[in-house]
Amino acid sequence: MSGSDHVPDGWPALIPRLFADDPAQLVDFIQHVFCATGSFQADRPTELRIEDSILMVGSTLEREAMPAFLYVYVADTDATHRKAVEAGATALEEPLDTPYGDRRSMIRDAWGNTWQIATHSGTFTP
Repeated sequence: MSGSDHVPDGWPALIPRLFADDPAQLVDFIQHVFCATGSFQADRPTELRIEDSILMVGSTLEREAMPAFLYVYVADTDATHRKAVEAGATALEEPLDTPYGDRRSMIRDAWGNTWQIATHSGTFTP
């Protein structure tokens, strides 16, 4: 994490931020699927933590909806992929092993965000 005087203690310098028409439901989805911690905040952006990362979720009251493409590491790609689909996400890519050592899948949530879900095996196959 940071340590500089221009970034809050414990925060990275770069934080993805999503905007949704129904941010409370998006926060619930992210908490359920990715085990994110943090509480929905109706009056300001919600700060969620997924392991060592921070993701902010805001409403479209002052901004337009803005989906993102996110790559997130999890303990079990297959289980997280299933959980996302069961929670209403659309499977775009079933879990597969990549030549760079990640087991990866891809889903799109109901808000238009695309998530590549990965678990790194530590094995690189050229």
